[in-house]
Amino acid sequence: MDFKIAVLPGDGIGPEIIDQAIKVITAVGNKFNHSFNFRKGLVGAIAIDKTGNPLPVETLELCKSSDAVLFGAIGDPKYDNNPAAKVRPEQGLLAMRKELGLYANVRPVSTFPSLIDKSPLKKELVQGVDIMMIRELTGGIYFGKPQGRSEDGNTAYDTCVYSRYEIERVVRLACEYAMKRSKKLTVVDKANVLATSRLWRETAVAIGREYKDVTLDFMFVDNAAMQLIQYPSRFDVIVTENMFGDILSDEASVITGSLGLLPSASIGLSTSVFEPIHGSYPQAAGKNIANPVGTILSAAMMFELAFKLKKEAEIIRYAVEKSIDADCVTEDLNRANPKSTSQVGDWISNYIHEGPLSR
Repeated sequence: MDFKIAVLPGDGIGPEIIDQAIKVITAVGNKFNHSFNFRKGLVGAIAIDKTGNPLPVETLELCKSSDAVLFGAIGDPKYDNNPAAKVRPEQGLLAMRKELGLYANVRPVSTFPSLIDKSPLKKELVQGVDIMMIRELTGGIYFGKPQGRSEDGNTAYDTCVYSRYEIERVVRLACEYAMKRSKKLTVVDKANVLATSRLWRETAVAIGREYKDVTLDFMFVDNAAMQLIQYPSRFDVIVTENMFGDILSDEASVITGSLGLLPSASIGLSTSVFEPIHGSYPQAAGKNIANPVGTILSAAMMFELAFKLKKEAEIIRYAVEKSIDADCVTEDLNRANPKSTSQVGDWISNYIHEGPLSR
């Protein structure tokens, strides 16, 4: 099969980790007789520097004409540390979510048996953790209007806005995931305080009636944040609004022992985007030390969700698992004897090339 992949390396370590994912994708293609047309586009700080726009029109059109988007990371200290900057790299990401209709971010959080000791939590708490975090992406306080500051600059305001439609589609997606797993869904909100959260809860109850086999559990966000640390294995599928999901999914990622391990998929109305959950890590840029596993596992999600090739996705996941078992890991997981970013990518792609067609 032939696929068009828009490749957006972005900033910082983005180009390095994307290169490793491309190695792995190519190895899978050679193994299963698939071909890929990789076409690169600018996004983030590098796009601002070259065009003045964090999401150039050419990049957006490239994404729309592709079967999937493989995305690295965005962010640069010269923008992060300048509160007066009029244009920011993150605006490119928000614009991409809006223009591509990326309404739900799906983040699996699971532990690797050989890395249990890397988690900051006790072994008995993290063993067997397998959570699917689903975050609404196009609504909430990140997109609500009005937004701004007073004329004297002493007051700032953001508005959290949600429509029933936005909530319905992401809760329905979460219910579909729950049906394929343990049929348990936790809806996280702040319905005792926020009007938008009360709409979330009301809508989730209505959608839940369509999925009678799914048990709905409602939890306030502060309690959910606490229980993710105290008792993470109580959760299976979690769905929540944009800002809560941003915070909780990063919190949950720590359970695994490294931000560099976790992938994500942003589900779109046409084209979907696949990216690691971490940022651009500018301090490591160009040093060949960043963990590429989250990006490689994002490629596995791309095979499964965008291309409907489950066997290929499983091969990637199995190769990653074997690389970790073999202690072929970057310095975030082994400071005494780390492997480089490219060495990890080579190990995984070679394993796929040389290994069996199924695990």
